[in-house]
Amino acid sequence: MTLVIVLLIAAAAVLGWVLWRNNRRKQEAERTAAAPGPVDPFADADTDVLRGDPRRLKAADLVELYGKTLAVRGTLRLSEGDYRWAEHFLDTGTGVKRWLSVEADPDLEVVMWEELTDTDLKPGPRELSHEGVSYRSDEKGTARYVSEATTGLAPTGSVHYHDYAGPDGQKLSFERFGDEGKWELAKGLTLDRNQITIYHQSEDA
Repeated sequence: MTLVIVLLIAAAAVLGWVLWRNNRRKQEAERTAAAPGPVDPFADADTDVLRGDPRRLKAADLVELYGKTLAVRGTLRLSEGDYRWAEHFLDTGTGVKRWLSVEADPDLEVVMWEELTDTDLKPGPRELSHEGVSYRSDEKGTARYVSEATTGLAPTGSVHYHDYAGPDGQKLSFERFGDEGKWELAKGLTLDRNQITIYHQSEDA
């Protein structure tokens, strides 16, 4: 009889230990699942909620800038190796047309571009001057693109580019689409995130 009681006590002790261990493992798993992962201290989710996220821009979205509202008519999705960025064709419908480039490398950079047609500047030199502003060669290469909606370009293709950086966020960019195209020049200005408001017309990505 005594042996039976001892065996029952031992069995109860083992069962209690097993239940305690399983419960502890469950609690640790729940704490691990609930713990937040690493967060970029410079990420500004509040701004994206209030002003829209430039990284989600697409055709039919609206962009408010300097008191003007421009519609996104089309987008170029560009890639060079593992790096990707976008250029969006904007139009007020009243003759004002611009391009807006959006890059994350890793910080978000949004640049408004205006085409220049009254210059004979060519890419290549380490430094260029335009309207009294000096620009230094920044980066160049060849990217592939996919065109969405209205951009005036073929659905897919390649673009050669040579970018120049100036003071106070000013930029010059040469682009040549295809091997037989001519160089096109645009003047850009880097925008502060608070200067632009985006109205996403659909949540469909």
